[in-house]
Amino acid sequence: MESSKHTINLDNREKLVATGITDILSFDEENIVAQTENGILVIRGYNLHINSLNLEKGSLTADGNVYSLSYDNENSSKRSLLGRLFK
Repeated sequence: MESSKHTINLDNREKLVATGITDILSFDEENIVAQTENGILVIRGYNLHINSLNLEKGSLTADGNVYSLSYDNENSSKRSLLGRLFK
């Protein structure tokens, strides 16, 4: 992977560009759950769409209406994270 650091750029809460992405764990129009070099990133909103994903470069671009960006504890299992998301 080319990227060695994790960054997030959010323009007007509509256009998101992130680097340091190592995997996408799940996504739909309301949530994007991505593994980053700094832990699990949860992007919440509505009408979310992934425009491009390049795991070799570690980059993600998405658009929609973003209302929350948060990190989950990296030591949590995927199952417990997804269980909390879809509770």
